[in-house]
Amino acid sequence: MFTGIVEELGEIVAVEQLPNAARLTVRGPLVVSDAKHGDSIAVNGVCLTVVETTEDTFTVDVVDESLQRSSLDKIHEGDRVNLERAMAAGQRLGGHIVQGHVDGVGLFLEHHDGGLTKFAIPASLSRYLVQKGSVTIDGISLTVVDVTDDTFSVALIPTTLELTTMGRREPGDRVNIEVDVLAKYVERLATPHLAALTQNGPVAQQEEVR
Repeated sequence: MFTGIVEELGEIVAVEQLPNAARLTVRGPLVVSDAKHGDSIAVNGVCLTVVETTEDTFTVDVVDESLQRSSLDKIHEGDRVNLERAMAAGQRLGGHIVQGHVDGVGLFLEHHDGGLTKFAIPASLSRYLVQKGSVTIDGISLTVVDVTDDTFSVALIPTTLELTTMGRREPGDRVNIEVDVLAKYVERLATPHLAALTQNGPVAQQEEVR
């Protein structure tokens, strides 16, 4: 589990294509300082498992499912990426609960001088976003300012622009989106009850209770 507080802006130093997968080598002196085989590191919001380390790099394998769900399918040498180590027990939860399980890819649309930044999002994911709710973009925990059926906006402070990939984004760039997992659980639990209400109607439900 992660918090969405980016620790380091890393760099992709090698990309190797494998059968139904890709192997990435990432330079990140801070996050690799205590990393070992099997540890989890989020790369642009995608939870990946360390398979090799050097003094300042780590290597991860990205399976086909992760490639299809995220922007890592188009990653290249030299690209900058947001890095965060898995949260340790007892650590402050500075952002929100982030699993590192990307739900889909959105598009960076525009950034205004006041900090408001707008993104396009698949309609299938927009229902999980609410004003003042949490969303993860490229591994960054952010607060939703407003949302429509296929777009949403967040406010970015100068520090976020300076220390993450957000300060380097241009219109049309693809970004990884992870919605709040609590919203998905609520929907999953509520759907059967809402379906029953729709089918039977509130009167029938009241009769069943009696």
